[in-house]
Amino acid sequence: MSGEELRGKVAAVSGGSGAIGAAILSALHGAGATGVSLDVAPPQNSATPWFACDIRNDDSVAAAMAGIGERHGGLDILIHAAGIARDAVVWKLSVEDWDAVQQVNLRGAFLLLRHAIPLLRANEDGGRVVLIGSINGSRGKFGTSAYSASKAGLVGLAKTVAREAGKFGVTVNVVEPGWVRTPLTDAVPEQVRQAALAETLTGKFVEPADVAATALFLCGSGGRRITGQVLRVDSGQLV
Repeated sequence: MSGEELRGKVAAVSGGSGAIGAAILSALHGAGATGVSLDVAPPQNSATPWFACDIRNDDSVAAAMAGIGERHGGLDILIHAAGIARDAVVWKLSVEDWDAVQQVNLRGAFLLLRHAIPLLRANEDGGRVVLIGSINGSRGKFGTSAYSASKAGLVGLAKTVAREAGKFGVTVNVVEPGWVRTPLTDAVPEQVRQAALAETLTGKFVEPADVAATALFLCGSGGRRITGQVLRVDSGQLV
């Protein structure tokens, strides 16, 4: 993507303090956009604009979106990269863990969309929404019922909102990464990582920068007529 393609655009990124969120913010900056982190923790780059935001809380999201509108003059792009996991087989999964995952991954997406769409639809050329899902939302995975269900929910949410907001020029898509190499996944037991690597066709794990590049494609000129779709970045894990 050209360094000028997103010049002047304002993008809100949930989970900006995480590995994928940080990579997306960096890529947005490289493409000329102003990337604003929405997170309970500050972004890794202290120069990145930040609104302390608990995406589980409607008032917090509303305040952050209003703040972006006031400080930056509007919103062009929303990327939901925040996510957590609580893994256990379903009969051992606590209700509290189930609820915690849905609150961040799925409720958070709903609240962000609820308050971002009015800002996005105000743009003459509409806006872009990218929800970061997971291939486990499409295929499921042992021990990940809460996580997989929340990511599957993002697909239904995106397809519905794509229909609702399309007439305003707003596109809504899901990026589904496979196993992404981050400090957290690097700490997973070696046999688990090797099993995931064996599923790939390229013999390489996805990097946060790969997810960021895909999200930016959907936000650029190449993605202007793509909506309601799921784009997988998984080194072929799901094939």
